[in-house]
Amino acid sequence: MSAVLAEAPARQTAQTTKSEVALVLLGTGVVGGAFLKLLCTPAGSRLHLVGAANSRKQQTEATQLAARDLRERLKREGAARDDAALLDALDAHQATLKVIVDATASIELASRHSEWLARGYHVVTANKSLAGGQLSGWRALQAARAAGGRYGDSATVGAGLPVLSTLRRLCDCGDSLLTLEGVFSGSLSYLFNQYDGSRPFSALLREARKLGYTEPDPRADLSGEDVARKLLILARNAGFALGSDEVVVESLVPEALRDIATEAFLDRLEELDEPLATLHEEARVRGNVLRFLARINQRGRARVGLTEVPLTHPAARLYGTDNQFALTTTRYHTQPLVIQGPGAGPEVTAQALLGDILALS
Repeated sequence: MSAVLAEAPARQTAQTTKSEVALVLLGTGVVGGAFLKLLCTPAGSRLHLVGAANSRKQQTEATQLAARDLRERLKREGAARDDAALLDALDAHQATLKVIVDATASIELASRHSEWLARGYHVVTANKSLAGGQLSGWRALQAARAAGGRYGDSATVGAGLPVLSTLRRLCDCGDSLLTLEGVFSGSLSYLFNQYDGSRPFSALLREARKLGYTEPDPRADLSGEDVARKLLILARNAGFALGSDEVVVESLVPEALRDIATEAFLDRLEELDEPLATLHEEARVRGNVLRFLARINQRGRARVGLTEVPLTHPAARLYGTDNQFALTTTRYHTQPLVIQGPGAGPEVTAQALLGDILALS
């Protein structure tokens, strides 16, 4: 009995140490700001923020990091951005688990994920630029994951819906993906769930932008490139070694509007109206609706673009900014496994980041 009691304090100390997590946050924009709020909740209580940075400034001083208005303060004050100093602050902490949280869309930062993993840091990210970019980057990431830290990427697809985790579990159990189809963009889901021809598409787009459903430059959504990156992430996790040039992406942005300044594009949104009105009317006559779909089949052929679907199609019954992922596998063959829910929003994306960090401990 005495031996058991003697071991208990040591065991408890080890568990307490193991559960402690130190982290640096890169990106304090909309998603990063929502993540900072979660750190002030009981769920974030055992996480130690030792550094935070936006694109220009950073903070590593404990008192400043504890301020509830940290995001606003970083806009006005702080040291000049220096990633080496941020990692030094992470290294100096005694926590067992050391995590870099990338809440940006920076291609340059994403290119360093593999390096950080190889150095033993854990990386948790909403940044799709590496896993959904060039195939060489994906392969480097996989090699680094095998040799170094763990990679939390739930927030890269579906704003935290259990898509990647479900797909990986199926594959780990020996199942194989046959086809994947769905609506992977919250902004494009909203636009085509609302578009019924009664209002010009340009008016609906301006409204969606005002509501914060699109990027400041809506071409980031309308181009389909973001959807293509999500499709690549899912396909690669299912075992398809697809290059970014192997996805057919059909942009909604007319070629004449693709390379002009943002303000000039916003002044010419009406040029989107006639082509989309024609497509909508053609679909309506056939009893169909328009949805912006991503799809890959078992041969690895992948496409992203506007598609006519019948009213009985699962994507025809979406609401708001819902995402939908329909997975047909060797075991879910007669009827696909469908994952659906809110696929956009800083709060749910930040929650996915937090969930990946907590899973480490």
